[in-house]
Amino acid sequence: MKLNIGENIKSLRKQKDITQEQLAEMLGVSCQSVSRWESGVCYPDMEILPQLAKIFEITVDKILGVDDIAENKKVEEYLERFQKAINKGKIDECIAIAREGVAEYPNNYVLLDKLMYALFGSIDNSGNIPDWEENMEKYDNEITALGERIMKYCPDQNIRIAATARLAFNHVLHERKAIGRQIYETLPPMELCREMHIWWALEEEEKLTFLQKAIKDSYELLNTFIWLLADADVVDVETELIAIKKLFELEKLILDGNRPNNNWGSVWLDFDIAKRYALMGDYDNMYKHLYIAVDEAKAFDNRPDEQKYSAVLIGEITERKLDFETSDTRPLCEILRDKWLLHDEFDPVRDTDEFRAVVESLN
Repeated sequence: MKLNIGENIKSLRKQKDITQEQLAEMLGVSCQSVSRWESGVCYPDMEILPQLAKIFEITVDKILGVDDIAENKKVEEYLERFQKAINKGKIDECIAIAREGVAEYPNNYVLLDKLMYALFGSIDNSGNIPDWEENMEKYDNEITALGERIMKYCPDQNIRIAATARLAFNHVLHERKAIGRQIYETLPPMELCREMHIWWALEEEEKLTFLQKAIKDSYELLNTFIWLLADADVVDVETELIAIKKLFELEKLILDGNRPNNNWGSVWLDFDIAKRYALMGDYDNMYKHLYIAVDEAKAFDNRPDEQKYSAVLIGEITERKLDFETSDTRPLCEILRDKWLLHDEFDPVRDTDEFRAVVESLN
């Protein structure tokens, strides 16, 4: 079994906000000794381990890392329970699971990140969370504290960056836009990301998988930016409509038209197209896309637990029903009927028989 004593000491020291010099002084050793431990050159003497455990308020086994296997297994159990809960939109249950995990493993950043994620999910006004505004105020300080702790101490770069972005967004939501912007500015720009540079260090057998994933991730990123252009009130309605239609064209280009029409995004996009046609007074096309959205919503609610499809550029994709995350406990048909179709754009036709038929088709 490999011991990661040096990495553990470094991580624990940073969590306590202690410098190498301060730790050396507490232990009565040289700063160079602490540096050598943390770099893995050598291990601390056995008689120093109890002193380290006392300073960090943990067991010697934790410093040695011998209980990491048991912890990782238990953390996986918490994550599995968390995923099952968030798949059904049970945000309060997610919070409870994450709190239970953090209580058992207070320095586990995977669980701390999940707690922050769940608290943030509880303020989502797009779900069916009646007290989301109350949660915004109730959890603001806790979300901020978790985000700042993860930013400062978490050794996992992916967790740290995700939490940083979430922390910035929380500040923006609370009208602390300048603070949020300042935090966003600390994130690396796109051109400095791993995918832009690691190609040159890959082995031949890794390159195909890397390229397929990079194309898929880039497609999803471009998809997001086009959707923001269409939905951020920065262009006219006609341009918004063109942008949304381009999303379908882009999906056909990248996925070869092979993705099943039972995903949440397709329902939202066809509904968005219907809204634009309603604003333009083109009710024939509005109804056409509303009925498409209805069929897609029914297909989404009845999608299989797992489905596979493939495309030339990205290879084989597996989509699991369990991986879908939401803050709404309702089926999508119910959301479409009781929330989305209440949008003001449909007021001119709301009392017509044809519009009522759309609503009725979702019962």
